[in-house]
Amino acid sequence: MRILVVEDQTDLAAQIVKRVDRAGYSVDAVGTLSDARALIGTQPYSIALLDRRLPDGDGLSLLPWIQAKRPGSRILMMTALDTLDDRIEGLDAGADDYLVKPFSLDELMARIRAISRRSEEVRSPLIMVGALSFDLESRTALVEGRAILLHRRERTLLEALVRRAERVVRRDTLISEIYSADEEIQPQALTILVSRLRARLDEERAGVEIHTTRGVGYMIAEKLA
Repeated sequence: MRILVVEDQTDLAAQIVKRVDRAGYSVDAVGTLSDARALIGTQPYSIALLDRRLPDGDGLSLLPWIQAKRPGSRILMMTALDTLDDRIEGLDAGADDYLVKPFSLDELMARIRAISRRSEEVRSPLIMVGALSFDLESRTALVEGRAILLHRRERTLLEALVRRAERVVRRDTLISEIYSADEEIQPQALTILVSRLRARLDEERAGVEIHTTRGVGYMIAEKLA
């Protein structure tokens, strides 16, 4: 799951990013509405954590745009505007939750988990490839029903591939889903990550192969006998 933080207080944004990342989510952060629109236009964010008082306008003005562009995204408002009318205004505008500053990061994470559960009222089925299955809800990889341990980026890469099993996934698509927008990515980072995931799946006898389409991307498919 990928989360976008739209917050112009840099210290607070950094604390939120650190905590969200530590919880195992992919996370990006911006400080303006215009930067948020640019990222939402290219990235499939599951949740947006949205401040109201931003340098280029009220965060509420972004809600209709998010709902049109990413109708499945959930929105949690984070703001110092704490009157009852403010909260009602935010919820009526389409926010899924409203958290008043200052707030505890523990409470923020609890709200994120609650929003995630609501967005998954219909449980996603397991994706099966070879002896491998992937639970989209828990983001757990299993081989013949046994969970396998993967590092966070290996798991994110595997999820990106199995969602599009039997199809080539472009390198730029994988990079955008695995790495943060402001992260400095080494030229061979994705190649090395794919190699590590291949070795791990072979070790676990997952019955799958990750094929390389040179210059284009990668595809996961059942390993042929």
